[in-house]
Amino acid sequence: MLSTDLNDLITLTGPGTPGGNMFRRFWIPACLSKEVAEREGPPVRVRLLGEKLVAFRGRDGRVALIGEHCPHRGASLYFGRNEDGGLRCLYHGWLVNGEGRVTDAPAEPDPSVICRDARAVAYPTHEVAGIVFAYMGPPEKKPLFPAYRFTTAPENHMYVTKSLQECNYLQGLEGECDSAHLSFLHRALRGPLANRTIFTSRKPQYSYERTDFGIRLIATRETDDDRLYVRISSFVLPYGCWVPARNRELHMHVPADDTHSWRFDLGVLDHPVSETPSIDDRGQFLDEDFRKIPNMSNDYLQDREVQKHDNFSGMKGFLAQDSAVTESMGPRFDRSQEYLGQSDAGIVAVRNLMVKTIRDLEKGIEPPQVVTKAEDNIFTHVDTCQVTIEKGEDWRKHLPHVAAPKAVPGAPLPPFPDPEGSLRRETGTHVR
Repeated sequence: MLSTDLNDLITLTGPGTPGGNMFRRFWIPACLSKEVAEREGPPVRVRLLGEKLVAFRGRDGRVALIGEHCPHRGASLYFGRNEDGGLRCLYHGWLVNGEGRVTDAPAEPDPSVICRDARAVAYPTHEVAGIVFAYMGPPEKKPLFPAYRFTTAPENHMYVTKSLQECNYLQGLEGECDSAHLSFLHRALRGPLANRTIFTSRKPQYSYERTDFGIRLIATRETDDDRLYVRISSFVLPYGCWVPARNRELHMHVPADDTHSWRFDLGVLDHPVSETPSIDDRGQFLDEDFRKIPNMSNDYLQDREVQKHDNFSGMKGFLAQDSAVTESMGPRFDRSQEYLGQSDAGIVAVRNLMVKTIRDLEKGIEPPQVVTKAEDNIFTHVDTCQVTIEKGEDWRKHLPHVAAPKAVPGAPLPPFPDPEGSLRRETGTHVR
C-alpha cells in the first residue's frame, strides 16, 4: 500500500503541486502533429497538467502552445482566427502570438502599452515523431530534448496513436510497468497465440535496475523446453515506458488533469510501414476526439462468450483491456486501500523513484536525467526487448548497446538501428 499523503504526492499534478512541478521539468506530449497539420489552420484545445491551452501552427510552420484565455477579458482563443503570426481573439481583435505576446490591440487608440505589458501563458514546443511536445517549467530550467532512439528513426518506421483515459495518469503508467498482468488480462485461450510462454508461464521472476533515465524492469519466465523467456521494459521518468510490442513501443501517460490522462503510443519499427492502420488497430476503436468507442459506459463491449472461449477478458484489443482495469479503479485510485504482492516489485520501485525525484526537487535538486549540455544528452540506450535464451545466458547480449560503455562526449547519435556496442548503460543497484 501507499500512504494517502504519498499517493497525493505522485498523483496530483496541477499548478503549484510538488508532482506538477516535477512533471514541468520534462518535455511532455501535448498533441499529435496531425491535429495541427495546417499552417494558419484551426487551433486545437489542449489540456495538460490541469491547464487549459490551445495549440496552433503558424504561417512559418512552427507549432505554438498558449493559454486558452485571452489576456484581455478571458474569451477563449480557441475560437480565434489563426492569422498574422498568432491567434486573433474574436471579442476585440487582440492578436496573441506563439510567445504569448500581444502584438495588436486594434480597438485601442494607442496599443503600445498593451503590446508591451499584456501576456498570455505560452510554452515552448518541440515536434518529433508525429508528436508535439511541450515544456511547461521555468524558462531558465528548460532542458534539451532527450536524444531517444525515435529522434533519429526514419519517419516511415514509426506510428503514433493517442487516446483519452478516464482516470489518473498513474493508473495507466503502472500497468505498463507490470509484466504479470500480461499472462491474464491479455491472454489468448485458443489459436496460435494461446501457447505463447507469456500466457502459459504465469509466475515471472523479477529484477530491476536503476538507470539514468528511470528504471529497467526485467521479467523472466520458464518455457516449456526449460529455457527462459526474458521481457525487458524501460520506465522513463516521469510518464513513459518502453515495451516490446510489435518491435518496440513507447507508451506515454500524461496528466490532462488529476482524473483524466492522455495515452500516447509511439511505435518504432525495424522495417518501414506504409500507414498506421495496417500495423496498429487502436485507431479503429477511437472517435474523432480520441475517446474510446469501447468504454466504461458500454462495459468496453465485453462479450461473455468470447471470454469463455477466445480470450481471458472477453474484450477486443489491448487498449480496451488496459482501460477496463485501470479506469475501473476509479478516477484517482486510493493506494492506501491496496494489498501488494511480490509480483508488484517493479511497481514499488517506480513509485519509490517518483517520490524521491519529487522530494529531491523540493530540496532544489534537479532530476538527474534532465540535461542541459549536449555532451550529456545520450539516451539512445533506452530500449526494450523480448527474447528466449538458454538458462544462464546474459540477456544483454541481445541488447549490446545497453551494456556498452559510455559514448564519447559530443559524439554524433548513431544511425537507426543502432550499431552494436555504440551506446551506453548506466547501472544502479540490482535488486532481485
